[in-house]
Amino acid sequence: MKILAELFITFFKIGLFTFGGGYAMIPLLQAELANKKKWVTDEELMDYYCIGQSTPGIISVNVATFIGYKKGRTTGAVVATAGIIAPSLVIIMSLAHILNLYMDNPYVSHAFAGIRIVVVALIAEAVLGLWKKAITNKWGWGVFIISLGLLLGVNASPVLLVILAATAGLVLNYVRSRK
Repeated sequence: MKILAELFITFFKIGLFTFGGGYAMIPLLQAELANKKKWVTDEELMDYYCIGQSTPGIISVNVATFIGYKKGRTTGAVVATAGIIAPSLVIIMSLAHILNLYMDNPYVSHAFAGIRIVVVALIAEAVLGLWKKAITNKWGWGVFIISLGLLLGVNASPVLLVILAATAGLVLNYVRSRK
């Protein structure tokens, strides 16, 4: 039981003081888990970090889950994961409550209207940047037009479209390599 409390508290502190995402947490993880607690070696930590980067989900949550599992099996994984996400949940819920109190304020309302416009502009900029890199030939245009048609015309699943587009890319690459 002591290890579970220690896992929660340790990962709670890491979650509380990590700003800037997964890369910013490397020094905290190394100082707390490898140097102070000696739960992992530097090499193991980097292995967990690399695996956490290449698996779906948030890097910090994945690393916490891996280390929690190493220290306390399934229960340890759950406790460490809860510890790393608890600070974010508390902060976000507190901010949501505070914002909810002031949403009727015209200044707050106008600020959010402006933020929404900027978010749309940022998404549009990202899409245009990806567009320039993704559609570079007639095959890219073909996959795009067919995907857009299936998405808008028959409400096809985006997951299915990604799988079909990946398959089309593999087939086209195979055909080109055979020539």
